[in-house]
Amino acid sequence: MLPPLRLLGRPAVEPIRRWVLAAFPRADRGTLDYDQPLGDPGLFGPDSVTWRVHADFPGMLAGGLAALMLQTLHPLALAGVWDHSNFREDLVGRLRRTTTFVGATTYAPRAAALAQIERVRRIHAQVRGHAEDGRPYAADDPALLTWVHVTEAYSFLQGFRRYGPMPVPDALADRYYDETRRVAEALGARDVPRSAAEVAAYFRSVQPLLRYDDRSREVLRVLAGIRLPVPAAGLSRELFLHAGVALLPDWAVARLELGAPRRRRAAWAAHALRAMAPMFRLALADGVASRACRRMGRPPELLARWPAA
Repeated sequence: MLPPLRLLGRPAVEPIRRWVLAAFPRADRGTLDYDQPLGDPGLFGPDSVTWRVHADFPGMLAGGLAALMLQTLHPLALAGVWDHSNFREDLVGRLRRTTTFVGATTYAPRAAALAQIERVRRIHAQVRGHAEDGRPYAADDPALLTWVHVTEAYSFLQGFRRYGPMPVPDALADRYYDETRRVAEALGARDVPRSAAEVAAYFRSVQPLLRYDDRSREVLRVLAGIRLPVPAAGLSRELFLHAGVALLPDWAVARLELGAPRRRRAAWAAHALRAMAPMFRLALADGVASRACRRMGRPPELLARWPAA
């Protein structure tokens, strides 16, 4: 049994801190200033639901892995990854880039956040090709941008609900979807769901377009073998990857052909990560979310409670 969190000090959780910073180094250090200008709320601000959801590392990493699994089901979105990325050699790098983008668009001052969005828009403009069946794809296709956004927003929110420090009322879940769509729309997405009901309806509408094929299996095979550059990489992979599986909606579990043994491992991982999550929060209390709070003259402790309605 883990000791009560109140009995743990920073020395006790320092190995976790080193683990996270080794696997996900702050690549934006020196290039993004989260401390200035004072009073700049960025795209969301300290009274947003988004600041709280995205501050919780366990739910965000498990959610990011769940989103990757979901994204393998869309053949046009997957074709861009297949043709234009080195996912076999650098899947960790992809996760790091996603982490940096989400952190910057969530917590950086407004100009810096918008610059990150513009940089990604330029990259997307160059990603074009044809899927296996000959259909053309483009990374800046509004429909594909919506798919990627919804899979990520859904998975991040589910990660917070499963592993985060407090329950998420339905009204705040809707508020989260409504807030985060502004990044997707700035990237070029259209008709982005703005509530949990709209997300559920969106998933129902898109399912006829989805397919689990050999390319999906290959990406999931690479994902299953991911080695984080930290001690006990295998254990870390098992914990977070299967905690991510536990976040998938039932229809995706069926589509991805995740049998009973995989579901049992997911249940174990979800239980273990839920127990360990408070130590991650203590170890990472000085991250960019805390810096953004101080930029706004607000105590970082505000992230541990929901904003007023």
